Amino acid sequence: MKPKIPPITNKIKSENKEEIGFSYGSEHLILVENLSDWKKEYPHLQVITVNEYLKSPEYFKMKNAKVINLCRSYRYLSRGYYCSLLAEARKHKIIPSVRTLRDLSSKSVYKLDTESLDSLLQKIFSKGYDSPYSNVVGIETYIFFGLCDYPILQELARQIFETFRCPLLRVEFRFQEKWQIGSLKPLSLNSIPKEKQELFVNAIHQYCTKRWYKPKAKSNPRYDLAILYNPDEKFPPSSKQALKNFIKAGKQLNVEVELIQKRDYSRLSEFDALFIRETTAIEHHTYLFAKKAQSEGIVVIDDPDSILRCTNKVFLAELLMGNKIPIPKTVILLKDNLDTLENEIPYPIVLKIPEGAFSLGVYKANNRAEMLEITGRLFKESDIILAQEYMYTEFDWRIGILNKKPLFASQYFMSKEHWQVINHNASSKSNQEGDTETHRIEDVPEEIIRVANEAANLIGDGLYGVDMKYTSKGPCIIEINDNPNIDDGTEDYYLKDELYRTIIKDFIRRIENK
Repeated sequence: MKPKIPPITNKIKSENKEEIGFSYGSEHLILVENLSDWKKEYPHLQVITVNEYLKSPEYFKMKNAKVINLCRSYRYLSRGYYCSLLAEARKHKIIPSVRTLRDLSSKSVYKLDTESLDSLLQKIFSKGYDSPYSNVVGIETYIFFGLCDYPILQELARQIFETFRCPLLRVEFRFQEKWQIGSLKPLSLNSIPKEKQELFVNAIHQYCTKRWYKPKAKSNPRYDLAILYNPDEKFPPSSKQALKNFIKAGKQLNVEVELIQKRDYSRLSEFDALFIRETTAIEHHTYLFAKKAQSEGIVVIDDPDSILRCTNKVFLAELLMGNKIPIPKTVILLKDNLDTLENEIPYPIVLKIPEGAFSLGVYKANNRAEMLEITGRLFKESDIILAQEYMYTEFDWRIGILNKKPLFASQYFMSKEHWQVINHNASSKSNQEGDTETHRIEDVPEEIIRVANEAANLIGDGLYGVDMKYTSKGPCIIEINDNPNIDDGTEDYYLKDELYRTIIKDFIRRIENK
């Protein structure tokens, strides 16, 4: 076995030391948890705390802001995580994005993207002329904004940063029969080693004065559609008969439709398109499937960005409010602003965990005691909670949107003697779900269709289900689903087989456009 040697050090000199301290302008915004994390020798950029960014209206209104999130933790549902999430809702250019954070949190995800770097990695480490790596089995290096402390690895570092746009990374390369990326880990600002401070200063200077580009996805010309489903799911987005209807529609349109399950992950590259008909979540294999499909140039609904945006209610609330889409009166709760809640929203108050589906993670507090008990539980799961005014209606509208056009319109009635469509605590299965009625698009109030379309268009051009309440004040968006129900006898009540053909035709259009 080859002996392991310490990492090679190589300080990178600034081309112009005087430029390191110049004023960069106001478009760059640095987010830190403590102002003391930003040392006096660092560049003169606009630096603010996480709390300022989350709470201050002036940052909500900023246009064309370039935000660099340097929080101490990017942990899922931490304040650092929410800074990136809300920056995207505010249409700020943010690094790292939520998608990058999710990718880096799972080796099974980022390994998909590092495969494309493999040939360059082998080429670098196999150089025969005085190679410093000839007797090395492991190397740890730092990559700050694409700048690396190993000159010979600079091109690889640049490509890693273009793939995972995270400001500060610690990367480990390992030799196991061949060289490979062993780990990619975000680094906090206050954890930068003293000897790497100059590298950081040079790197952020170069980043703030240089434009970077994202790599293009690959394309695939075949016409095979995979539908991911779970035969054991309690509340599947499509019934067994609906899945059969998709297969039938595919045959009519010369598209081979195959039902796949979680175990078929390695087969995904065989298909031209992926249709996820299993309830999506971030900490779930459905997101891995979406991510892999997109990385391989496979058309996918739901796409990873839609999953990220729709599954988090805090992001949706910020996005809709910022674009003047009507929603219930909403307060983003932190532990330190809990006491002000009752002054802003009267009881009963709806409290929501940021990510949940099928009415899970949504609670109603009728008084202060219930509010404190519920928030006490929810703050153990998330640093941020969503509080909204309670709006009871007999039913919710669900408007299906595909490629920015209305597809179906259904009414989901509240379950018996309950305030939600699904009652998970119902004594009998018959009382668990409310009734459903579907209407022709042309018979639905025009205002409902218009607002639903405007809301869905903020997410993307995929397939969405926009849930809203309609009161004397007009439509009010409750949430946007990236994985709406398409069930036999319900959403297809009027369109029948044409509903399934319309969706398959859209997959064909997307494949041909690629």
